[in-house]
Amino acid sequence: MTITLPRQLPLALGHEPGYGREDLIVAGSNRAAVNIIDRWPNWLSPVTVLAGPAGSGKTHLAAIWKAASNAVILDQTDIGPDAIGKATAGPVLIDDIGAAPFDETGLFHLINAVRQAGTSLLMTSRHRPANWPLTLPDLASRLKAATVVEISEPDDELLSAVIYKLFADRQVVVEPPLVGYLVSRIERSLSTANSVVDRLDRAALEQKCRITRPLAASVLASEINSDQ
Repeated sequence: MTITLPRQLPLALGHEPGYGREDLIVAGSNRAAVNIIDRWPNWLSPVTVLAGPAGSGKTHLAAIWKAASNAVILDQTDIGPDAIGKATAGPVLIDDIGAAPFDETGLFHLINAVRQAGTSLLMTSRHRPANWPLTLPDLASRLKAATVVEISEPDDELLSAVIYKLFADRQVVVEPPLVGYLVSRIERSLSTANSVVDRLDRAALEQKCRITRPLAASVLASEINSDQ
């Protein structure tokens, strides 16, 4: 009689990505954005926009700035009198603006309040303000005076460094060829890198094996099949 042993299920240890300054990896694709965040409060303009694709690290940079500035997070769908009151009291942050409809008039008055009070406004978006579908000319004019910093999708240098760090956070040592293999095959996104490392770590724990290229190929293939 053949006895089938149950698979070992990995414990959920909660390896959440860190959003502190010490967790940030700087490379060519995000260096300009990191510099502007580190330069606060000595900004040339009180309004700054970080623009870049999903998974490029905008939220991480926004979290660093929020911690440094003690900024208040505003909801883009509710830019009204309460938001303006908060903006006159100190720095404010709107993350991923444009992901949902927002009040253009409200944002116009918010920017005016920030400028008059001498505070700061940081916004992150997937697109440059010049590409937002704005209908209010006064708001478009205000945004032309903002500092806009673009973040490109992670380059090989950044993606490799992030993958190494994610494995190191799990106390897992991996070889450079494996990291190169992953960088050449996964979506160029920091969130995807985190997800892939997590799946590989879980698969290795479940199978009680090292993280190797064949294991990586198997995990990536299973992910592709599950999306089809």
